[in-house]
Amino acid sequence: MLEVDIALTRGDFALDAAFRSDAPIVALFGRSGSGKSTIVNAIAGIVRPGRGRIAIGDRVLFDSGLGIDLAPEQRRVGCVFQDSLLFPHLDVRANLAYGERLTPPSERFVDRERVLALLGIGPLLDRRPANLSGGEKQRVAIGRALLASPRMLLLDEPLASLDGARKAEILAYVELLRDEIGLPMVYVSHAIEEVTRLADRVVVVSEGRVSAEGETADVLSRHELGAAAGRAEEGAVIEARVASHDPRFELTTLAFAGGELVVPNVDALPGEQVRVRIRARDVSLALERPTRVSIQNVLEASVVSLGGEYGAIVDVELRVGSTPLAARITRKSASDLGLAPGQRVHALVKAVSIDRRSVGFA
Repeated sequence: MLEVDIALTRGDFALDAAFRSDAPIVALFGRSGSGKSTIVNAIAGIVRPGRGRIAIGDRVLFDSGLGIDLAPEQRRVGCVFQDSLLFPHLDVRANLAYGERLTPPSERFVDRERVLALLGIGPLLDRRPANLSGGEKQRVAIGRALLASPRMLLLDEPLASLDGARKAEILAYVELLRDEIGLPMVYVSHAIEEVTRLADRVVVVSEGRVSAEGETADVLSRHELGAAAGRAEEGAVIEARVASHDPRFELTTLAFAGGELVVPNVDALPGEQVRVRIRARDVSLALERPTRVSIQNVLEASVVSLGGEYGAIVDVELRVGSTPLAARITRKSASDLGLAPGQRVHALVKAVSIDRRSVGFA
């Protein structure tokens, strides 16, 4: 269990944030400058709060009332930042050894060979950081943090400086660590697709405050998330399971409470649970079921409410069976269709709008 209840002031910025989580991966999500990194730095001991308490399980890292403030090296938390911060004058082997030396041998529980195998960094041991790709540097940074045998791993925007291919590579390794090692993680990001894919619980940080907290599918489906993610990213996250694969057309059918979705191939076995993010702007509406159209997903839905008008645009809250969904259409379209609460409609979702970045494993 991670407990955070802290306040601090740095110049014109004031942070006053509190949350608790025992999820395998809790994400701190919000815009740049919202206070996410400050919270992580306070957990790591890099920043000292003005008041409050931070604890991991029964181990108190900071408590202003009790006068407890453990030094960073005593906190047993591993840190991976946007820039890998590897020692440039040391090869990979020496960088990893530095991580191991941070913890006495009697307290180490992470096996070096297992980390090398999980992260695929064994062939890199004799190379220096200057001769590594961005993805390789981040894998080594994660390995160094793990070899300190931390009680928790903090990842602060670890993909922000990487290109698309390297991001996908590191995301896959983070998922592997979650599944194989079971080490609790705090994952900081302003990218909603990363949070959808990785997080079990989300803490939304806005202007130094926690504005929302809860299960990933619930929080990322809230309309007010637009303040943190940007209005273009508003939508819904659906809990689903892999129903079948179509190898001929490289498509996957996902079943959820209310229907099925066809999406580009998902690398998961039938029966596995996944989360699917559908942006409101990718959903169109029809009063009658269309025929001979390219759109693969036509879902029977009911209108819950209309609201959130922005100039020419209106947001329509829908329900597909028991599953929430949202559509963003023009006000003219809403008027032409005569949309009203309780009305039955068909929600149209292009399969290609749900790419790999929009699917995460639950």
